[in-house]
Amino acid sequence: MGGIATRTSNPASVISRDGTPIAYERSGEGPPLVLVHGTTSDHLTWELVLPELQRHFTVYAIDRRGRGESGGGDDSAYDIEREFEDVVAVIDSAGEPVSLLGHSYGAICALEGALRSGRVRGLVLYEGTFPVPEGTELYPPEILDSIRSSLEAGDREGALTTFYRDMVLMSPEELETLRSLPVWQARVALALTIPREVSAWEGYVSSFDLARPGNLRTPTLLLVGGDSPPLERAAAEALDAALPDSRIVVMPHQGHIAHRTAPDVFAREVVRFLTQV
Repeated sequence: MGGIATRTSNPASVISRDGTPIAYERSGEGPPLVLVHGTTSDHLTWELVLPELQRHFTVYAIDRRGRGESGGGDDSAYDIEREFEDVVAVIDSAGEPVSLLGHSYGAICALEGALRSGRVRGLVLYEGTFPVPEGTELYPPEILDSIRSSLEAGDREGALTTFYRDMVLMSPEELETLRSLPVWQARVALALTIPREVSAWEGYVSSFDLARPGNLRTPTLLLVGGDSPPLERAAAEALDAALPDSRIVVMPHQGHIAHRTAPDVFAREVVRFLTQV
């Protein structure tokens, strides 16, 4: 995959419902595919899978609120509902039905965007960690306190490491892979977004209503890493049971960042599913 030349991307933006500009990079040829990244990421997280995705789709890689040229960086005004509206705004800008792919926190935004839009023809959700099985502790509360303390002390890298190691439960190998990538410093810079998104995620999953996705008729692929924590598989199975038209695919020997550690495997599963629907 790495030998395929990346097509020229075109930066653009749309205005979300609350007046916030949401930027995205548009590239490739074919039916539209909207990509929604997770916490501490931006649109560059997809760079290793973009060459293959661009062969099949016109890709809209969003920079979520507080990233790049997108607005909405004010923590005091943050509301996860605005993120859902941002995804809908990008979907609407395509001018035709789209496919939609979300990773981690972005998977929540993608699902909620699909529930609100009615213009999503295929949906891929990769380890959004929802719904959380009843009685499961989301994370020890001291972890978020530790992240906040690191940020207050100016140690963004320490906060990011704690987030990935103790909250996302990345393996040492996954974390080392991330540290070695050029995007690591960009993720360190975005560590300030962790507390607001973790708090929003906690509120979302604690009140998640399994009846709501039962109204979504969009064919949906739930991706899980074979080496991910058991909670990810349990959450995917619960969501699969609630969705009318879904399937689970487990990527062997992968964790939470298969789009970085196994881009060929990840892109193959996405393309195979979306070209069938």
